[in-house]
Formats: sequence, structure tokens, C-alpha cells
Amino acid sequence: MPTFDIVSSIDSQTLDNAINNAKKEILNRYDFNSSNSTIDLDKKTNVITIVTEDDMRLKAITDSIISRMMKQGLESNCLDFGKDQVASGNMIRKEVKIKEGIDKEAAKKIIAKIKASGLKVQPSLMDDQIRVQSKNIDDLQKVISLCRSEDFGQPLQFINMRN
Repeated sequence: MPTFDIVSSIDSQTLDNAINNAKKEILNRYDFNSSNSTIDLDKKTNVITIVTEDDMRLKAITDSIISRMMKQGLESNCLDFGKDQVASGNMIRKEVKIKEGIDKEAAKKIIAKIKASGLKVQPSLMDDQIRVQSKNIDDLQKVISLCRSEDFGQPLQFINMRN
């Protein structure tokens, strides 16, 4: 029986390259010449920590990170921007979490959308991914196009297509 999996993951090496490129861009900008701004990526917890002096620089750094991610082929909706925190002195800290895996609410929305489409497929939730089965491979391709046309708040990848 043909199947495929719907997952939400991000390539850690590509993300690391995008963050390093954003760091280089920020260091070379004139408006950041005397700045103490830092960008750190914690690969274990998938959190980007930004520390800078003011909101203008914080916005410039986040814009740089997003543009570098887009140039590397990563989707920016995998980033979860938290609230600004006051760090020591007059510094601002922002922690940006990277979403990995499909959370329960998004999985319920995806499964409900697939079931509402009327296609003869069986979606099932397995940990942080969704497996879709069908007797007809054309129905699976219709499910993929259906999921690509909707916005579920996370980037989706379709892997392990098997006959």
C-alpha cells in the first residue's frame, strides 16, 4: 500500500550557515560599527539568542537572519519569535526558537483538512509526523498538493514516498 510521511524539520547545517552569514553581514554594516550585538545559535536546544542595544538594531538583525535563511532555501515560518527581554545594562535579549516536528494542534488541523477533502486516504499521527496511506498513489499526490496550498504555520516536507 503506497504511503508517505509529512514532517516538519530543518537542516541544522544549512541553518548554521545562514546564521553565520547573518553574523558576517551585521559585523560589516556601518550602523553596527560600535555595537556590542551578538547572535548565538545553540544547536542542542535549537534556540537563536540575539543580544543588542535597541529595537532598531534588533529588527535589522532579525531581518538579516530571515533574508539569509530565505537565500539558503529555509522557510522563515519555522522561527518562533519570543518576547523581548531586558538584559544587563541597556541591552535587549530575544530568544528565537526553531520549530522542529509537527505539534499536536497543527497535526490535528492537517489531519482534519485531509479528511475533509474526501480523498480515500488514511492519515495517522505518529509522534511528530503524519503518515498518509492510500491504495492509489494519485490520491497521495493530491494530498501533497492540498497540504502545500494551505498554511499550517509550519514548513512541511513530504518524505518516504513508497509504493
